[in-house]
Amino acid sequence: QLSGEWFLVGMASRCSYLAEHSHQLEATKVTMTVLDGQSLAISTFRKLDRMCWEIRQHYLPTQAPGRFLVKGHRKSSKVDVVVGEAHPSSFVILYYWKGHSLSVKLYGRTSLVSDAIMDKFEQSVRAVGLTEDVTYYFPTYGFCDSADEFHILD
Repeated sequence: QLSGEWFLVGMASRCSYLAEHSHQLEATKVTMTVLDGQSLAISTFRKLDRMCWEIRQHYLPTQAPGRFLVKGHRKSSKVDVVVGEAHPSSFVILYYWKGHSLSVKLYGRTSLVSDAIMDKFEQSVRAVGLTEDVTYYFPTYGFCDSADEFHILD
């Protein structure tokens, strides 16, 4: 259901880097591929210094449906991912927990989503105690479709 192309529409997070660099947000497109029927291969395409990059991640399934684990290089850098609300034809809201910090992301099948979907996202953000001042919206143009072999991060 989550397979295919998604566009990052919005994100809520208390991440200080995001706050300091919010004026530099780039259009971000994600391709999700379901592997072995359970885990997800995630390819994120975005610009960095005007170059298209692909960032590859692997979301591992957990015992609970709709929950995934992303392992970093260090034990402490694992991220728990929970699928909040999802309508696979139009949008998905994902929650990311890393230690004590929580982020909420809204992905759409298109870069522009309906007001009703925006309302659902904003309600989800408020429900976990995040506020409008830490909610960011991404550009709806200037997407990367691919990256050359020198601009892939695994």
